Amino acid sequence: MKYNVVIVGAGPAGIFTALEMRKRGSQKSILIIEKGQPVEKRTCPKIVTKKCMNCKPYCHITTGFSGAGAFSDGKLSLSCEVGGDLPGLIGEDFAQELIDYTDGIYLDFGADEHVEGVSADEEVKAIRKRAIKAGLKLVDCPIRHLGTEKAQQLYLDIEHWLQEHGVDLCFGRECNDLLIENGVCKGVFLQNGAETETIYADEVVVATGRRGADWLEKLCSEHGIEHKAGTVDIGVRVECRNEVMETVNKALYESKLIGYPKPFKNKVRTFCQNPGGFVSQENYDNDLAVVNGHSFKEKKSDNTNVAILCSHNFNNPFNQPIEYAQKVGELTNMLGAGHILVQRYGDILDGKRTWQKELAQSNLRPTLPDAVAGDITAAMPYRAMTNIINFIQAVDYVVPGFASYETLLYSPELKFYSNKIDMDVDLNTSVKGLHCLGDSSGWTRGLMMASIMGVLMGRKFSEENE
Repeated sequence: MKYNVVIVGAGPAGIFTALEMRKRGSQKSILIIEKGQPVEKRTCPKIVTKKCMNCKPYCHITTGFSGAGAFSDGKLSLSCEVGGDLPGLIGEDFAQELIDYTDGIYLDFGADEHVEGVSADEEVKAIRKRAIKAGLKLVDCPIRHLGTEKAQQLYLDIEHWLQEHGVDLCFGRECNDLLIENGVCKGVFLQNGAETETIYADEVVVATGRRGADWLEKLCSEHGIEHKAGTVDIGVRVECRNEVMETVNKALYESKLIGYPKPFKNKVRTFCQNPGGFVSQENYDNDLAVVNGHSFKEKKSDNTNVAILCSHNFNNPFNQPIEYAQKVGELTNMLGAGHILVQRYGDILDGKRTWQKELAQSNLRPTLPDAVAGDITAAMPYRAMTNIINFIQAVDYVVPGFASYETLLYSPELKFYSNKIDMDVDLNTSVKGLHCLGDSSGWTRGLMMASIMGVLMGRKFSEENE
């Protein structure tokens, strides 16, 4: 089989590559390969079982059309200051222009017109003043909240639109390698049961998301695709009562705070805040259970959760940051017998583990009921744990009560986008005909920035001769 463009991965970057090509009138043949299922077939049994079933061969929360985005909180960050390093490659003004354009596409497919974090100037000023005194930076970022359940419908509509406009979608097939000859990518190899199928292409796009970062890193090493090890984020998901977060939830919806706490001065930041949200579990192919957060449009809890991530940059001779983060996660999973660990902040300071009966007596009840009470400090590296504790204490100055005794910390929260692919402004890699987009490329973090990278790729393909 032969296509003009083959896209590996049906996350936002891959989706918007195909969508922009068709919107610009390109008649090139396009195939999107996704090892998961279409949106309408992605179902998590936890809705019924009330506990993670560790589904095989993959987790429906992280795999399938629209990637992890469809089943996450569904937040679109509308500022080029948030979402990764792509603006440094293509320019901040152009990145913001692409964000505004792509936001319009999301609106066309039914995204909520309301934007969070663009009012309440006086409240934001007060929050910023407290952040400055605490040694933190508050990043302004308007947020368009799709909501977990609304995002699924939106991406389902996009899925149908692509099919109606002649984009071939291949589900349930896994790409296990690239066809590269003499420095040129000529296609992909697909696993079809026991058979290996070859799909030829003029251009190949790899957009496998955070879930595919490890796989892409191995391909880079095998095929000599120029790349460098970048940052890996290791942290926790913090949960507290909505009353504690009420001011920032109303004024900002998502308070993006950045700090460099002593003594190590690593970058530590908040990420993916979910007012009235729910802590969730995701499972990777190697049985690694990681924590995340969801936020629905209609269904609300009494709690707010937010990730606190500590960035780690490694120097020579070490070049395996993804494997390092995975080992941290595996050790945490071991302590929790394959489940997410949860511990009260006060117990961490007191040097003791948390017991299940203590959670039951607290004002704050976990929204992840199958999380196991225990001691996350027994698995978290000292450097990361120290950074997280000191950062939480700084945030407590901005949000009084954030560092209360009963505040919950869930672990592990890991972000796999450390492998940064060398690319030029036209998104070409060192291998002719190969392009790497989205979070797996190391250039983006989140739905919007991955989406605009796809839009840019779609424009490049549309400008080339049909």
